[in-house]
Amino acid sequence: MSTLTPTQGPAGPAGPPPVLVAGAERARRSIVAKPTPADVGFVAAVRGAAISTLVVMVLIAFFLALGAWPAFESQGWRFLTTQEWLPEAGTFGIASLLWGTVLIALIALAVAVPIGFGAALFISEYAPPWLRRPMVTLVDLMAAVPAIIYALWGFFFLQGQLLQVAQWISVHLGPFLPFLRVTTPDSLSGYTSSAFIAGVATGAVVLPTVTSIMREVFAQAPQGEREGAIALGATRWGMIRAVVLPFGRSGIVGGVILGLGRALGETIIVYTIIAPTFTLTTRPLESGSNTIAAHIAAKYSESNGVGLAGLLGAGLVLFVFTLFINTLAGVVVRRSRSGAATEI
Repeated sequence: MSTLTPTQGPAGPAGPPPVLVAGAERARRSIVAKPTPADVGFVAAVRGAAISTLVVMVLIAFFLALGAWPAFESQGWRFLTTQEWLPEAGTFGIASLLWGTVLIALIALAVAVPIGFGAALFISEYAPPWLRRPMVTLVDLMAAVPAIIYALWGFFFLQGQLLQVAQWISVHLGPFLPFLRVTTPDSLSGYTSSAFIAGVATGAVVLPTVTSIMREVFAQAPQGEREGAIALGATRWGMIRAVVLPFGRSGIVGGVILGLGRALGETIIVYTIIAPTFTLTTRPLESGSNTIAAHIAAKYSESNGVGLAGLLGAGLVLFVFTLFINTLAGVVVRRSRSGAATEI
């Protein structure tokens, strides 16, 4: 049986391209892109950067674990449950420090996340073009301000403004929420140097990071889906709720987690504002608290031997805790990719 071949049009060799008829054999081509030296070099550089990041993190963890081993060997699990810090007496632990770190970080997020979310949404969706660029620049400049400036602002200005606010919260909400009570509610001195004031000041530092990340993700929502929602009759807020927010879900999660990591490691603001204590307090409005980072900064210059090992152990716990939170955030972000739940 003869094989059919492509038919040739009446125009001859210069006519239109031949058309394959039934039964004709089709040639298959595989396209193989040969990497150029520039591609090979770029991939090697990127791979080296990624590997070097992992190596640095492993070395940091190894250094902290090696230096903290005498403290772990001396205290065991009591290092995580003891509320005292008396290395000379052989009794020290970070239970109160760990709780204070988490408490101040949560207060900072309670301040920064709602404000940052609203600011990012306004800049991305509502601000006119002539106002959008200056606001973006202002947020970026806030992130570049050194933490010591925020510490001085929080100590000399913010604390005086928040004392009466803390007193009002304690007097009016304390009877219903016991953790908002203060031992001496009528004296403003009982509200100074509290976890509440340190948390609000830390929230000001976290705010630019949260705002920038959320704004960047909101601005990348697909323009076609935005216009489609408006064309179907949605209002501006309806379009934001149906398109922008589902698309930016991972950006919201990432901004919150990065803000949490920033707040957990804040040192100079907490060190400047709080009155350090080693009791596990459940009253954030009352004077006295402490964090791991602030305690390391306060005690490092005067510590040696097992006391210095204890500080390194506290740093290792904070390192592992922050790494765990960031890993958890990565899992959450991967499960809620931007745009995966976008619907009109």
